[in-house]
Amino acid sequence: MKNKTELSIASPCIGNCCLDEQDMCVGCFRLIDEILIWGQADDHRKKQILQLCEQRKTLKF
Repeated sequence: MKNKTELSIASPCIGNCCLDEQDMCVGCFRLIDEILIWGQADDHRKKQILQLCEQRKTLKF
């Protein structure tokens, strides 16, 4: 059986942390609220956040 750390989803942070005018990180495309809750979020919520990040990235580029 896998332990919790093996199941956990890694942060999308790429170390380019700078918020734009909508409080979205220009590096990982998370909103400030999503960044703040990441450490407490369960894997289901993290997957939702990652999907939203992909959508934002697609719209940005």
